[in-house]
Amino acid sequence: MTTTTLAVLVPLLPFLAAVAGLLLGRTGPGFVRPLAVLPTLASLVLACLVAAGQGGDRAVDAATGLTPTGSVPIELALHIDGFAALTAVLVALVATCVQIYSTGYLREDPRYPSYAALVSLFTSAMLLVVYSGDLMVLLVGWEIMGICSYFLVGHYWETPEARAASLKAFLVTKLGDVPFLIGLFALATDAGSFRVTKVLGAVASGGLDHPTLIALLLLAGVAGKSAQFPLHTWLPDAMAGPTPVSALIHAATMVAAGVYFIARLLPVFEASQAAMVVLAVMAAVTMTGSALAALAQDDIKRVLAYSTIGQLGYMTGALAVGDRSAAVFHLLSHGAFKALLFLAAGVIIHASGTNSLAAMSRMRNLRDRVPDAYWTMTVALLALAAIPPFSGFFSKESVLGAAEHVVGGHTEHAPGAAGWTVLLAGLLTALLTAAYATRLWLLAFRGQGAEAPDHGRQPIAMNAVLWVLAVPSLALGGLAFRLLPDWFDGRDLTPTLTTSVLGTGVALVGGIVTYATWRHTTALAARVPLGAVAAHPEGDAGRVEAEAIAAHAPAYGDVAHAPDPADPGRLLLGPLHRPAAAGFHLDAVYTALFVRPVRAGASLVRFLDREVVDTYVRGAGALPRWLGAAARRAQTGNVQTYVSALLAGTVVLAVAAVLVATGA
Repeated sequence: MTTTTLAVLVPLLPFLAAVAGLLLGRTGPGFVRPLAVLPTLASLVLACLVAAGQGGDRAVDAATGLTPTGSVPIELALHIDGFAALTAVLVALVATCVQIYSTGYLREDPRYPSYAALVSLFTSAMLLVVYSGDLMVLLVGWEIMGICSYFLVGHYWETPEARAASLKAFLVTKLGDVPFLIGLFALATDAGSFRVTKVLGAVASGGLDHPTLIALLLLAGVAGKSAQFPLHTWLPDAMAGPTPVSALIHAATMVAAGVYFIARLLPVFEASQAAMVVLAVMAAVTMTGSALAALAQDDIKRVLAYSTIGQLGYMTGALAVGDRSAAVFHLLSHGAFKALLFLAAGVIIHASGTNSLAAMSRMRNLRDRVPDAYWTMTVALLALAAIPPFSGFFSKESVLGAAEHVVGGHTEHAPGAAGWTVLLAGLLTALLTAAYATRLWLLAFRGQGAEAPDHGRQPIAMNAVLWVLAVPSLALGGLAFRLLPDWFDGRDLTPTLTTSVLGTGVALVGGIVTYATWRHTTALAARVPLGAVAAHPEGDAGRVEAEAIAAHAPAYGDVAHAPDPADPGRLLLGPLHRPAAAGFHLDAVYTALFVRPVRAGASLVRFLDREVVDTYVRGAGALPRWLGAAARRAQTGNVQTYVSALLAGTVVLAVAAVLVATGA
C-alpha cells in the first residue's frame, strides 16, 4: 500500500469501529471490547508505518475535489509532514492505551459500549484534524471532537456535576468556535482556498489583506479548544467524567488540537506582530495562573487538569516565539507523561473504590497498595517537573531555549517582547510546576489522611498500560533531540547550557522548598493532640484542631476549612491560597460580567414581550371582539324580528329619499 492509502485508513478504522459499536453495542462485552481495542491498535500500527514512510522528508500531499461550492473550493485533502506523522502516532498510542485501560476501569459500567464507541469516534476525529490538508475538513474533525467531549464528560449523567461540566465544556468551546469559523472564512477568502498548502503559499507571497484580524479570530477558537486564558475554565470541571476520558482529552487529543492548528499555520500568525504578542501574553497568563491554581487544589484530577492548562501554555509560548518545533516536541512529550499521570490517578481512584476519594488530603498508605501507580507516577511527575534525564526536561528546555533565542535577537519571526514574556513566565512556571508536582507526590503517597478501604489489586490491563506509557515518559526526550530533527524542520533540539541550568535550577528550588514546607507542616500537625482534620472537617474536633494549628502557623489563613494540616500548598501560597483554589474566581467574574447581564436582558425582553407587546396585541384584538359581541346580540334567530327590522329600514330609507328629493 502507498503512504496515502495507509493514511486514509488511520482515521477510517476508528470511525468504522465507532459506527459498529453504536449499532452492535448491545451484543455483549465479549464483542464490544475487541471492537474497541483492535481497530484503534491497527490504526496505531498504520500511523507508525505512515511516519516511517514519511520519514521527515517532503510532505505527502493528496487531494480529491468534493461537491463544487461555486466560490472557494473544498477538497478532501491530506497533508502529512513530519509534525503530522508524529502527532498521529501519539494520538493513536494514547487512544489505544485508553481503550485497553477502560476495559478494566469500566468493566462493570452498563454504558461501556456507547463509551467505547464515542472514544473511537473521538480518536477518528482527532486523526482527521492531524492529517487533513483542507481547513474545512479539519473543521469537521474539530467539531466532532467537541460533541464527543460533551457526551464523554457527561458519561455519569446521573450526577449534577457531570451534567453541568459537559454543558460548560460544550458552551465555552463553542464560544471560541464562532470567531474561529469566521476567521477560517476570512482566511480562505484572502488566500482563495481552504487548502493548507495554498494558504501558506498565499502568506509567503504577501497575499493576506487582514492578517491581524484573521489571526486574532483564529486565536479565539484555539483558546477555547486548547483551554487557554480566558476560555480555560471548562477544563478543570471536565474532571467529572471518567478518568480515562481525562487522559484522552487532556493528553494528546482535544486540547492539543488548538496548539497543533497554530503549528500547522504558524506563518499566518507570524504575519502579524500584534498577534504574536497577544499569543505570548495569553501563554504567560495561562501558564503562571494555572500553576498557582494547581498548587492549591486538593482533588488529584483537578491538579492534573490545571497542570495540563499550564503545559499547553508552554506550547503556545513556543509558538509565540515562532518555534513550532519546540511546541510540537513538548506536545509529544507532554502527551505521554500526562496520559500516564491521569491513568495512574485512575488506578488510585479505582483502588479507593469511588471518585469521591480523589482528594489528596484523604490519601494514606498508597505506596504499598498501588505500587505500579506509585513508580510510574513518580516517573511522570519527574518528567512534568522537567528534571533531567526525563522527557519533560528536554521538551520544556526547548521552549525556554526558543524564547532565549528571541531575546538574544537571533530571529525576526517574533518580537523581543514576546521572547521576554515567554522566558520569564516559563521560568516562574517551572518553579511552580516542580512545587505542585512534589506536593502531589507527597500528599498522595506519603500523606496522613484517613485510609480508604482497600478494593484489591487492579486489573492487569490498567497496570500494564502505565508501564507502556512510562517508557516514552522516561526515554522520549533523550532520543528525540538526537533522532528526530528531520521531523522538526531540521531544527537542532540539543539543550542549551543557559536555559538548562536556569530551568533545572528553579525546578529543584521549587521541589526542595515544597518538601521542606511539607516536613514543617507535618511536624506541626503531629504536635496537635486531636484526630485528623480530614476525618472531621466540619465537626467540633476538627474546628478545635484547626484552631490549635492556627496558633502554631497563622500563615495558614482559613484553616478551619483545611482538610489536611500537612498540606504545604497553604503555607506556600499564603493569602493567595483561597483565590487560587477557586481558580481566581474567574467563573464568578464571568457570571457577573456576562451571565447576569444576559439573564437581566432576557428578563427585560420577557417583561416587554408580556406587558407591552402582548398588551398591544390584546388591545388590537379587543375592538373586533367587542364589535363581534355587539353584532352577535342582533342575531336573535327570530324571523319576525328580522322582517320588522327590514321594514323599518325600508321606511327610513324611503323617508330619507323623500326628504332629499324635496330638498332638491
